[in-house]
Amino acid sequence: MPSQTHPKLRVAAVQAAPVFLDLDATIDKTIRLMKEAADIGVKLIAFPETWIPGYPWWIWLNSPAMGMQYVQRYNDNSLVVGSAEFNRLGQAARELGIWLCVGYSERAAGSLYIAQALFDDRGNVVKTRRKLKPTHVERTVFGEGDGSDLAVMQTAIGNVGMLACWEHLQPLSKYAMYAQNEQIHIGAWPSFSVYRGAANALGAEVNNALSLVYAVEGQCFVIAPCGAVSAEMHEQLCTDDLQRQLLLPGGGFARIYGPDGTSLGETLPETAEGLVIADIDLGMISLSKAAADPTGHYARPDVTRLLLNKTPGDRVVSYVMPGMEVTDALPAGAPGNAG
Repeated sequence: MPSQTHPKLRVAAVQAAPVFLDLDATIDKTIRLMKEAADIGVKLIAFPETWIPGYPWWIWLNSPAMGMQYVQRYNDNSLVVGSAEFNRLGQAARELGIWLCVGYSERAAGSLYIAQALFDDRGNVVKTRRKLKPTHVERTVFGEGDGSDLAVMQTAIGNVGMLACWEHLQPLSKYAMYAQNEQIHIGAWPSFSVYRGAANALGAEVNNALSLVYAVEGQCFVIAPCGAVSAEMHEQLCTDDLQRQLLLPGGGFARIYGPDGTSLGETLPETAEGLVIADIDLGMISLSKAAADPTGHYARPDVTRLLLNKTPGDRVVSYVMPGMEVTDALPAGAPGNAG
């Protein structure tokens, strides 16, 4: 009987700054980086949190009233799932023959969400998801996801899952992902640029440690793309000396980790743009699983277990009472009905 084979592939984590608050230009840059990756044999490329159209750093620098000046522009340049701009990404994935995971601000009706999308190498949408709970001041901009967003997809390149930023600080959400036999995890980060030295929990040391621990706990490969703050972004966002101290240029710390916690690929200086590249072999996962599988042989479900509600969080659910007939026509005499 032939032995089971495991996918081997080259992956890339993007470290770069978007064309801030410019949807079309950032998609152009996305496609350029995809082509750069495809040209060197990369099969899966992952982009940072809210890469399109950039992370709203102003929420950490001043009051919500000050941030109102960005609201309309940020909304207008956020990505709508299924739009022509969204479909450009799928078309590029198909033309280049590359899998794409991209982070973006999703506009849906009147609300925004921190979102991620996975496209296969034929340009098909494998999964879109939203961050379950925006962090701290992010809640002044973004809405929440639901249990259907904690999903691992079985694909031709392995079992792939996605989370954003401090979702990696949520033990129960992580466990829900591990339990779905995740093999490749894309953990997207916005950049580690704010409050450096003043609040270490927001810095690279803690947050890269979260990615590393995720790899070891979940016995999976973690691709951790990370954004950066460009000089242009810094000048645009910082209007006084205090803000210039709070938000620093750079902050790019993209990483890739193996299931044993090994750092893979050559890392970049934090102000540099480029790709962290690694060749991964999913067969390595069995070596880590043999030692400790927290949702398998190393679990104690008789002592602790997790309840995961994957029901989509629809805001409006339409229904009719049994026996009631519903038509689109307005009743006679109703406002707007001349009959």
